[in-house]
Amino acid sequence: MIHIFDVDYTLTRKSSSWYFLLEALETGLIHFSQVWGLSFEWLRYKAGIPNQDFIEEAVRHLAGIDRGALEDLAETCFTRRLRPNLYAEGLRLIKEIRGRGEEVLLASSSIRTLLRPLERFLGLGESVASVLEFAGGKTTGRLTGPSPFGPHKKAAVAARLEQRKIPPEEVRFYSDSYTDLPLLEWCGHPAAVNPDRVLIREAKRRGWEILRFRETLKT
Repeated sequence: MIHIFDVDYTLTRKSSSWYFLLEALETGLIHFSQVWGLSFEWLRYKAGIPNQDFIEEAVRHLAGIDRGALEDLAETCFTRRLRPNLYAEGLRLIKEIRGRGEEVLLASSSIRTLLRPLERFLGLGESVASVLEFAGGKTTGRLTGPSPFGPHKKAAVAARLEQRKIPPEEVRFYSDSYTDLPLLEWCGHPAAVNPDRVLIREAKRRGWEILRFRETLKT
């Protein structure tokens, strides 16, 4: 069995990108004028009409950032903001799973650079995530492929597992969001974690497992 975890609101209290933006704005790596439109995208998401190209559009504002500066900021962001807001219940579950000798993988539309400190903290391999394109050691403002959001996440996970000949029946996927319904429907063992209003309705209707994580490392 392989256990695949979404990250934002599933393992973390808020979005990893939100924590990154706070850190980047505080340090001056980016400015508010570059990200003011994100609040509109958040409202679209909450209304159930997410922009499927949101990640691609958002990373345009990261063009020209030095790779090293971005990696350093990701480490600082993890230490100061993301790690304290990890759900303790989720960490215990991952430890229990790995203690049984079963595999854990993260699958998130967040940027892989931001997730690497979390991967190291959990002792996991490379996540399914959005991958920034670099040229000359700086971000180009583009991704190297489609962001794993909505149906693209399902496609990315399915492609990786197909290479390893792991069938859907051997996959347990944990997520909080209705945007992950394609992957939840595809896997053999879906689990809704702190589900939003759309996902909890679907989870109850389909008889999926529902988990509640509440305690963060800082509480």
